[in-house]
Amino acid sequence: MAEEPLGLRERKKRQTASRIWRTALDLFLERGYDKVSVAEIAAAAEVSKMTVFNYFGTKEDVLLGPMEEHVGDAADAVRRRGPGESAVDAIRRQFLDKIAERDPSIGLSDDARLVQLRQLISDTPALARRAMLFQMRGVKLLADVLAEETGDRLMASIAAQQLVAARNAVILENHRRLVAGDKAEDMADDCAALAERAFDLVEKGLQGYPEKA
Repeated sequence: MAEEPLGLRERKKRQTASRIWRTALDLFLERGYDKVSVAEIAAAAEVSKMTVFNYFGTKEDVLLGPMEEHVGDAADAVRRRGPGESAVDAIRRQFLDKIAERDPSIGLSDDARLVQLRQLISDTPALARRAMLFQMRGVKLLADVLAEETGDRLMASIAAQQLVAARNAVILENHRRLVAGDKAEDMADDCAALAERAFDLVEKGLQGYPEKA
């Protein structure tokens, strides 16, 4: 019985966070990111300004929080891979699974709000910089995993840069097509083929680095 109140609180927290996020996105799309204050977001979401900060930390975090949750995806794929599987194969497998699931985190969602959010990030320097920092952190997390396995920090950094760049290139192409009006379902097969080509290209350079014993 003790777990039920905790579950209820967690659901309420998620609902509040979602309401703040959606409210903020509506305001930003209507008026522009720089012209909306945290106080205005709080008022429109019917919460206090402190509540917004408690949930998200900064104004940028209000929008980019969901993106930050996926910063470590590539590193997680490599860390959890099975014996004999290379880093390229692990990240490729994870990415193809996300394509099959039509995962919004790789740009395979027709949700108009997510498409608009991506465009807002591209058009807003502060948000674009923050998104770039997320990418850099993703590279570091992956490099940390590879360096821990191999003991070679330089090669780990080089490999991580290539792997994350290939992954991000496919995601950017997905976003480009969504903005152009393509449907996620129609893009899925092309996305899988492009991902295969991208990771094949990286694999030729890395030559199976590093295989897990």
